[in-house]
Amino acid sequence: MCNFNNQNEQTKKFLHLFLTKAAQSVGGVNYLLALIEAMRAKKPHPLMQKNCQIASNNTIIKWNKVVFKDKIDLIQKILVAHREAQEKDFNILNEANMKTKKNIINMAKALAPLEFIITPQNPNDGEGFSFKVFDTLEDDIIRFNPIFIALFFCSSEFAKKAIKYQSI
Repeated sequence: MCNFNNQNEQTKKFLHLFLTKAAQSVGGVNYLLALIEAMRAKKPHPLMQKNCQIASNNTIIKWNKVVFKDKIDLIQKILVAHREAQEKDFNILNEANMKTKKNIINMAKALAPLEFIITPQNPNDGEGFSFKVFDTLEDDIIRFNPIFIALFFCSSEFAKKAIKYQSI
């Protein structure tokens, strides 16, 4: 999921369009990339920050609840499984193990209300943007929002490729 070249054209276009508009709404590509780098610098994981925010020199991201380590570990396990499977539209409920499937459903219920708000520290740079964890959240289909994965779990190179992407 974090290999930009393995994404389908629709996802590549979506990521390019969203990240380009997101960068414009926070003051530019460099401001967005600086925020992503600040997020990467947080240990053990940016989502586990107790104050639910991370700031770079020009941009700040805030969210409404702390995510615990077990949820992050499960997301990373799902991403590793998807990396090996290389499926294009990855439904995370496609899991044979019932215990793991139950854990995924519980994680989805816990993370569904989570909303991320990114704003520039200088209001003159733009109005900012927001996004949620899941793109699709239905009874039998749960798909991560590619923006959530790109910002919190993929490398900054992934975001750079998405911003530079030129459709064929």
